Amino acid sequence: MKTNLKTLLADAQAEVNSYTVEEAKTKLGNPDYVFVDVREKAELENEGSIPGAVHIPRGMLEFCLEPSSPYYNPVFESGKNFIFYCKSGGRSVLSAQRAIEMGLPKVTHMEGGYLAWKDHFTKASVASAQ
Repeated sequence: MKTNLKTLLADAQAEVNSYTVEEAKTKLGNPDYVFVDVREKAELENEGSIPGAVHIPRGMLEFCLEPSSPYYNPVFESGKNFIFYCKSGGRSVLSAQRAIEMGLPKVTHMEGGYLAWKDHFTKASVASAQ
């Protein structure tokens, strides 16, 4: 084997800028930012999603980024800032790396993914209830 997942993730993390959940949260509702959820449909249905996020499953990403593809998603020509996320951060950092390789500017990913997002808001809800 020429490479492995650990190496791929380390390489992607070295190349892709990231936001913590706290940093990403400040971008929610900002019209200059688009959250891109790369999880599978069943994950969204079972766990929920960040409000307003665009769903692009990881397996379709390259097709949705390519203007000549019938699956192209015009959100990627908006000139906005894109924050990729998945369940825990692995798929999103790889997706963000691929998006950069394919020429998409202004790409980041959210560390810890949707699990960290939910955990942050659960803790915030508990703290505000006290």
